[in-house]
Amino acid sequence: MNKRSSITETSGISSQAAAQFWQAALKRDPRADGKFFLAVRSTRIYCRPTCPARRPLRENAVFFRTTQEAEKQGYRPCRRCRPQEQLEAISLVKQAAKLLAGASEEDSIRLGPIAAQLHASTAKLRRVFHRVTGLSPLEFAHAARLDKFKKMLREGANISEALYACGYGSPSRVYEKTNSQLGMTPASYRKGGAGMKIGFTVAASSLGKVLVAGTERGISAVYLGDDERSLVSALQKEYPRAEIERSAASNETWLKEILSRVEGHAPSKELPLDVQATAFQRRVWQELQKIPLGATRTYTQVARALGKPNSVRAVARACATNPTSIVVPCHRVIRTDGELAGYRWGLQRKQKLLEREAAGA
Repeated sequence: MNKRSSITETSGISSQAAAQFWQAALKRDPRADGKFFLAVRSTRIYCRPTCPARRPLRENAVFFRTTQEAEKQGYRPCRRCRPQEQLEAISLVKQAAKLLAGASEEDSIRLGPIAAQLHASTAKLRRVFHRVTGLSPLEFAHAARLDKFKKMLREGANISEALYACGYGSPSRVYEKTNSQLGMTPASYRKGGAGMKIGFTVAASSLGKVLVAGTERGISAVYLGDDERSLVSALQKEYPRAEIERSAASNETWLKEILSRVEGHAPSKELPLDVQATAFQRRVWQELQKIPLGATRTYTQVARALGKPNSVRAVARACATNPTSIVVPCHRVIRTDGELAGYRWGLQRKQKLLEREAAGA
């Protein structure tokens, strides 16, 4: 194929983007699904980036952002990965997600009416939803309801108004489902932690300042940084109306253990946690705590370990929102290509933590 044709086919895709797409296609990165399509000049077929088929030579690969663009250039969909069916699945899930997010608690459990409205069987909806999102429709509905409930409380709605608006059938249902996920009662969350007593202490370490904060139930925050004031400010922002005070004595045991782990030593005791989290976040964080000292896992490996191989992005978000670093070792999760990826407390700290743990394992 001549150069002119090649330029026409790659129109709209920069060389930098094409290089990134090629690497994602080589790794069959599930996070790339739906972002672009890989076409093969020699066969005139286009595929999803996760297609199990053998990869073409780089010079025979061309990328498109939509199936329409690929077909306009004369490419046919792959019969193996069926890219059009994947788009249909994503569309089905988006429609179902919208209905689930707005459903009442009782309706969210009954998938039949939602499936019928979308002209799909209940089994297909459940199967496709899990394949695309890594969550069951019920898990998604609970998470969406909790997010809405938290948003209303933060905006000042009273608890009764919020719980019924979010589809909770009774006050008992909201308390049984959210107390563990909020890390406090709904009333306390609504008040920005009002009524909560959070003790914190800050100590120096070889990686800078370490803030450890918690309630009588367990550790709520472990922050790393260069400046004590900014760490305390971050804690106050998270719980703006809680009773926060320096309390070195109550956190001394926790702090000593965490500082030891910062230096790369193996845990000597189990530390209790008292954090706000969804059910999925808790599952991810529990999985991270299973990663051995000196070892790492990719986001994809963590997702697979959870039985949700398509939840790579959700796993990455759970790592990014982990409030108890070190205790929940999110620094042990890296990209598929071995790069460190993001870390709230800085990539240099992440690198040093991994080096120390590898040396001490």
